[in-house]
Amino acid sequence: MTAADPLRATHRAIEAVWRIEAARVIAGLARLVRDVGLAEELAQDALVVALEQWPKSGVPDNPGSWLMATAKHRAIDVLRRQTRYAQKLEEIGRDLDVRQQGEPGPDAAAGEYIGDDLLRLVFTACHPVLPTESRVALTLRLLGGLTTEEIARAFLVAEPTVAQRIVRAKRRLAAQKVEFELPAPHELADRLASVLEVIYLIFNEGYAATAGDDWTRPALCQEALRLGRILAGLAPAEPEVYGLVGLMEIQASRLRARIGPVGEPVLLLDQDRRLWDRLLVRRGLEAIDRAEALGGRFGPYALQGAIAACHARAASADATDWERIAALYRVLAHVSPSPVVELNRAVAVGMAAGPAEGLAIADALVSEPALAAYPHLPAVRGDLLVRLGRPEEARREFERAAALTRNERERALFLGRAAGCENGTPAG
Repeated sequence: MTAADPLRATHRAIEAVWRIEAARVIAGLARLVRDVGLAEELAQDALVVALEQWPKSGVPDNPGSWLMATAKHRAIDVLRRQTRYAQKLEEIGRDLDVRQQGEPGPDAAAGEYIGDDLLRLVFTACHPVLPTESRVALTLRLLGGLTTEEIARAFLVAEPTVAQRIVRAKRRLAAQKVEFELPAPHELADRLASVLEVIYLIFNEGYAATAGDDWTRPALCQEALRLGRILAGLAPAEPEVYGLVGLMEIQASRLRARIGPVGEPVLLLDQDRRLWDRLLVRRGLEAIDRAEALGGRFGPYALQGAIAACHARAASADATDWERIAALYRVLAHVSPSPVVELNRAVAVGMAAGPAEGLAIADALVSEPALAAYPHLPAVRGDLLVRLGRPEEARREFERAAALTRNERERALFLGRAAGCENGTPAG
């Protein structure tokens, strides 16, 4: 072990802590300083102090509280220069006193969701004064702790574009003096769609990480699920909210089955369904049933939830109702058209009607600019080519998918499938 090894280990621990705690710290600060841009700066200041002190003193027992306390002390310095210093300082002091006396967290009681700082942060970042793209990018940055690169990959757009959106969004919120609060009831519908999109993108980053060494990041899935459940309490008559919650519950039920013994990815058709969390499956199906019972036109999340329910209800991959899934994707492509939806439809059609028909749909997407750097397009084509008995073409597609992905686990999966094509036994 070299002298630098403990330092690297501490820095990795700090990075892990920051991933988990950043959103709560920023949300708590935003409630106090009423400025999400300033809140993020103060949280980053606390992170810098941690990077300086923790390698010497060690990671504290409660790193989240340490970061929050450090950031709040920085906030005091800022508020000292403001006209409302005395009032705000008293507010911070009361807040610190209550926290030290063991104030219950936001999940202590289901009825306390109105006071949830994280939910306030989501709705503030999704304020109508911002363009839709900026709302989503800013909330992913503040709430999910995602880097601009990760957000760019989620949106299939250039990284500098995302960075500009985030900077401009924070400036506009400050210039417009947007309050850090939940929307009034008459404003809720207009801001709900953007919030749903944000929550699901956060979930997806946890369910299938776009970059790094881990195939999944369950903490992000759990945070998105928590926010979705809270939102269901806030908007109990909205079928799309229950559609999203049901979709996430069902997908989260597979997390344990998605990873093999040494951390390798396990795809849906190869999963041991006995490892699926039956409680999450049941909760997901109940949420989908609630969305259907509320009636009205199905939106994209209720439709995706219905697709997930088809998988959840099947005892095996062979028993899956692929015809229904393909039909639901056809409706989804009409309600919410996108190249990714069309690629998923290619998979479903390939299972329901045969690989040739699925490949025809996938082939039509090859020239789609939004999918030029999307690794799952060549991966899907590779799988369909394997099933058509065209291993050499499939090998090239899997190698291309491996070159495009930023996730090390996924890269290994694609390279393994490419090697299997050469050996005549493509890995699933």
